[in-house]
Amino acid sequence: MSAQNKRMSSAQFVKNFAGIFKCPVCGCTMDVVELKSLICQNKHTFDFTKQGYLNLTTHQIKTKYDKQLFEARRRLMAEEGFFNPLIESIENIINRDGFDHKVMILDTGCGEGTHLSSICEGVSTTAIGVGIDIAKEGIIAAAKNHAEKIWTVADLANTPFQEHQFDVILNILSPSNYAEFNRLLKKDGLLIKVVPQSSYLKELRQAFYHETDKKTYSNSDTIDRFNERFQLLDSLRLTYSVNLDKTSLESLIRMTPLTWDRTDEEVQAFLAKNIYEITVDLEILIGKKTSK
Repeated sequence: MSAQNKRMSSAQFVKNFAGIFKCPVCGCTMDVVELKSLICQNKHTFDFTKQGYLNLTTHQIKTKYDKQLFEARRRLMAEEGFFNPLIESIENIINRDGFDHKVMILDTGCGEGTHLSSICEGVSTTAIGVGIDIAKEGIIAAAKNHAEKIWTVADLANTPFQEHQFDVILNILSPSNYAEFNRLLKKDGLLIKVVPQSSYLKELRQAFYHETDKKTYSNSDTIDRFNERFQLLDSLRLTYSVNLDKTSLESLIRMTPLTWDRTDEEVQAFLAKNIYEITVDLEILIGKKTSK
């Protein structure tokens, strides 16, 4: 598909759901105009890119998440199925809730879009996927590889959406903004937050942080903050191991922030140990808005 056709196709898809948007500058409603731009009533204009995504940030944001990181992440997830048990668990949670209408799913911190795309395909009803991330390279990859989704570069502190638009909000191994989650969720919507548990990537922690407090992980503070802002309906501990070859292990090392401040010598020393069985240990928190 040519760049022009990709842009127009994405714009046509977004036009069907333009009512979810609010202008990140002035807060007004928005609409897709001439299959080129998303424009608000005050004429603030955001063009569709050739890849088909929208950049709805109001200022430049720099991140450490580059193109190579998202390529590594996509290889690990799409090709190796590193998070497949997690995806299946989230699909089951959404299906168990018994939605009998089109489900609007927002993935906050969607990266290159693999999680959201897989979950939308796996739920038992029609799902409309909306992914946001502050890292433009992730959104570029998402738009390139996953059609008929809404992909936006956006700041979680100022999400470009109207109130009460989403049935499900996903927050997978990403920072939270509970005030925004409350604002964006429908009355009976679900917040599904995924946090690392104590043995998450323990092989990397033990190798790179054996003499520091990063050797182990505690998420008690994260869970406390969740409980302060949402009613916890259920939680699920998910622990399993994944066997990776050297190439996939290198993708994991490139992907995880755990290794970003490690030297090449430290990374090569770890790879030389031939440790290829990696532990995934996660907790899934399922919540809904409180009645306060």
